[in-house]
Amino acid sequence: MKRLLITAALLALLPAAQAQAQQAAPLRQDAAALKRSVEQFLQVQSGGLPGQVTVAVGAIDPRMNLAACPNPQAFFMPGARAWGKTTVGVRCVAPAAWTIYIQATVSVVGDYIASAAPLAQGQAIEAGQLVILKGDLTTLPAGIATDMGQVIGRSTNVSLPPGTPLRLDTLRSKPVVQSGQLVRLVSSGNGFSVSAEARAMSTAGDGQVVQVKTSGGQQITGIAKAGGLVEVAF
Repeated sequence: MKRLLITAALLALLPAAQAQAQQAAPLRQDAAALKRSVEQFLQVQSGGLPGQVTVAVGAIDPRMNLAACPNPQAFFMPGARAWGKTTVGVRCVAPAAWTIYIQATVSVVGDYIASAAPLAQGQAIEAGQLVILKGDLTTLPAGIATDMGQVIGRSTNVSLPPGTPLRLDTLRSKPVVQSGQLVRLVSSGNGFSVSAEARAMSTAGDGQVVQVKTSGGQQITGIAKAGGLVEVAF
């Protein structure tokens, strides 16, 4: 009987002991709160991107044992951005200092321009040779054209088969100045405007840099413009 009484007394004290132990144990950081911080950070960072943005935060190790933080701060490492597969850092300053890094993926579904027909190298591109497709822009090469106006009238550096996404850095503007062509140099400023004749030393599209040679043999660099003009800044 005495043993039963002792056992009953110990069982009565057990809940109090457990509660006291829980109070003594430090609070640990909630992993779900960290994921929410990263997701909110990426939603802000991806604002203004050309398309429908979806953010997916990677799993956090359930064995993580970080002290609870009332104000965790998400941040990017140098060179990281809200585009495709990325890494977001989360740091705590107080009451305990710690930093972790969490993987995430930012998808941007939007329109892009591709060839609807074979495109020959150097041939001016027409609207009928293009098609608008939709896809995840983060999985495509950098600098993909997203508007017809960026492509029509330009030409490709190489021949392309149908269905090829068009990159802006592989397109050339239609030449407005041909090598060997006589051009008109023009320059203007505060209260003055001058012009002279020269000969182009290279071919250039509208807005591109071109070198010309004057009748006196002087070489000058300017900006090619439509109508055989070259703007020069003095």
